[in-house]
Amino acid sequence: MDILILGGTQFVGRHIVLAFLAGGHRVSILTRGQSPDELPENVERLRGDRGEPGGLDALTGRRWDACVDVSGYTPAAVQASAAALRDRVGRYVFVSTVSVYAEPGRHPVREDDPLLPPAPADQTEVTGASYGPLKVACEQVVQEVFGDRATILRPQIVAGPFDHTARYPYWPDRAAGGGGETLLPGDGEDHVQVIDARDLAAFTVRVVEQSVSGVFNVAGPRLSWAAFAGVLGIRQPVWVPADALEGLGLGFRELPLFIPESAEQAGLMDVSADRALAAGLTLRDPAVTARDTRAWSAGADLTYALTPEREAQALAAWREEQAG
Repeated sequence: MDILILGGTQFVGRHIVLAFLAGGHRVSILTRGQSPDELPENVERLRGDRGEPGGLDALTGRRWDACVDVSGYTPAAVQASAAALRDRVGRYVFVSTVSVYAEPGRHPVREDDPLLPPAPADQTEVTGASYGPLKVACEQVVQEVFGDRATILRPQIVAGPFDHTARYPYWPDRAAGGGGETLLPGDGEDHVQVIDARDLAAFTVRVVEQSVSGVFNVAGPRLSWAAFAGVLGIRQPVWVPADALEGLGLGFRELPLFIPESAEQAGLMDVSADRALAAGLTLRDPAVTARDTRAWSAGADLTYALTPEREAQALAAWREEQAG
């Protein structure tokens, strides 16, 4: 099949490109050319910015069996690509997010749960607050233009090699950091859930090959934090209760992936992937995700908010508070 990827050089898109190539398909990517490109030479590079006039000229006169949109963040941009590709692709797969849900405290979060109000069609600023509404608006554009030729994928937090967000990689890197005591959030009974980028990519290939329509949460195994610590190989965990972390100046940035079970967004660590699993999503062992991410991140020179020095200070402050 001939596949067009909008984006494709960084993390999620990179894995999707590689998965299509592994499946024997021909891949073209449309990018602005501003990110490092380490993709194989047999990927066709097209240049364009759908947010600019004439930004999709490189697609003129071309046809593909499917388009996978991994870089659609604003409704205006997605409207431009959807309109340009309406009669040029057989299927449009839009990579969205579980951040579209209006009630993220539900357990579990399912595809038919209420969504946030869509962002205005002319909104372009992507912030933490606007990200979900923007993706809702983008989903609606794709569904309106392509109908049953649309597939919407809503991944959980994505993990794996090439993850420069430094969220998931913090944990396997910290576990490999020489042993000793490790500050861990909560009491071990909260939950963590991610999707390996390679499992997301393989499912993307499957929905294209099988011409699968619909909306799918794409989420991995749900683990307790105690189980996650075991997967990582952390031998001396020091559990610091969620209500004490804020006083120590530690939040999601310093302790990525941690959403307390009591938090308003706790459902985002309880995302049902039953529909995707029934459609062929396969999940690898969490230990494989941790091992492979560490193998990559060991040479990636990532920067983390919680340095060893700050972690030691936080542990000392926590113990002093307990003793007092």
